Amino acid sequence: MIDILENDLYKNYPEAFALLLKDQTTQRNILWATHDYEYKGDGYLYNDQILPQRITGVNGGLIKPRVLKGQAEQSLRTKSKAEIFTPSWVCNMQNNIADESWFGRKDAFNHEDLETKTWHSSIDPIVFPKNKDWKDYIAATRMEVTCGEAPYLVSRYDTTSGEFIALKDRIGLLDRKLRIVDENTTSSEDWIYYTERAYKSIYGFEWQGDSLLLARESLLISFIEYYEAKFNSLPDDKDILKIAFVISWNLWQMDGLKFVVPDTCHATIKPSGDLFDKKAISVPCEGCATNDVRKHNGIYCLIKNWEEKDDVTGIMGKSIRFVDLLKR
Repeated sequence: MIDILENDLYKNYPEAFALLLKDQTTQRNILWATHDYEYKGDGYLYNDQILPQRITGVNGGLIKPRVLKGQAEQSLRTKSKAEIFTPSWVCNMQNNIADESWFGRKDAFNHEDLETKTWHSSIDPIVFPKNKDWKDYIAATRMEVTCGEAPYLVSRYDTTSGEFIALKDRIGLLDRKLRIVDENTTSSEDWIYYTERAYKSIYGFEWQGDSLLLARESLLISFIEYYEAKFNSLPDDKDILKIAFVISWNLWQMDGLKFVVPDTCHATIKPSGDLFDKKAISVPCEGCATNDVRKHNGIYCLIKNWEEKDDVTGIMGKSIRFVDLLKR
């Protein structure tokens, strides 16, 4: 089943579900940031937070993957937010290009058949170059910009056809890392350790809250699916919660042009400066007015650098503004 039911997540993993809805920058919940649900009234408006009670119970089937939405709704989202999802065979082809550069050879994970728009996954364990090993691949940072439902990161289903994809044939950037973890670990402790490292190495951002939630859900359910396939049991709740926490940081809601929480830039009211004119004037956001990405007055999005210690807590995982990565 490609549609992950919010009712099931809320019932079985309530704490993890709460994290999937959390915006770590604002310490509130992610926003709808779409007009698609406003017909339901208060609580579903563009700037409203997505709260558990809004998408569970009788509303449990409200949020659906794009492929399950009507054509009219798909077209409207394409026009309003340029929402166009990529077929899995294209995602695979582009991810293969990235891996060809990393491995120094083609077809590390699968062989493409462009005529039929399919691929054939390699059966043998992945072989690594002489100067790199599997742990290097797990740690390599990857990001999907404007990720939508994150088809480049996890490929549980083809986002254009709705076809479910078996674990052995998944082609997402995270899927590939999890395959490597599977092939190189035996104990559940080691598997959890390196899988968490894999999750900490992949990032993605999205504007619309429903798509972001679907992406986060896919990453969490993929964790459960891979664990169950390897160990024939479900992971512990504490491990699910740990992965959900990483996901809540690494997939975040952002205006990809301004690097701020969507629609948080605003005009400010200031005195006119004229002693004889007591009227106030509206001053637009400087960043928006000058197209200077470092001068917005909106809420700049935070992400985690999991390899650095936090200045306050001393715990690994330093919060940094995404915009500050431009300096590096």
